Amino acid sequence: MAWRQLLLAFCLSAAVLLTMLQEGTGALVGTRQVAGQEAQEDVEQKIFMQESDASNFLKRRGKRSPKSQDEANVENGQKLRADELRREYYEEQRNEFENFVQEQNDEQEERSREAMEQWRQWHYDGLYPSYLYNQPPHLTSS
Repeated sequence: MAWRQLLLAFCLSAAVLLTMLQEGTGALVGTRQVAGQEAQEDVEQKIFMQESDASNFLKRRGKRSPKSQDEANVENGQKLRADELRREYYEEQRNEFENFVQEQNDEQEERSREAMEQWRQWHYDGLYPSYLYNQPPHLTSS
């Protein structure tokens, strides 16, 4: 019976302690929220300009107003750089394709040479030297 009373007292004290801690945390969060709102307003003031300043800025530089020389120079530099990169890319692609075609031609020439050599070995009777006229029929017309 004593342990039941002890358990009941422990549970009551834990409930009271939790209630007190919860109220303290609520007060702490409340101050943090107020400070967060002030910081947010500070940031907004730094990021956004006044409406009059914004309209003056937009009036100074409309869509049809001429660009300054610096802006034009920067824009031309960007275009030239883009053209150079595009030129380098296409040159690289062309070189790769030329190398591929060259390899294909070399392989074809090697196969033709091997086929010619096999034909000569097959038809060689030991009497005639391997002159140009002693070639397979499909190669004599060239």
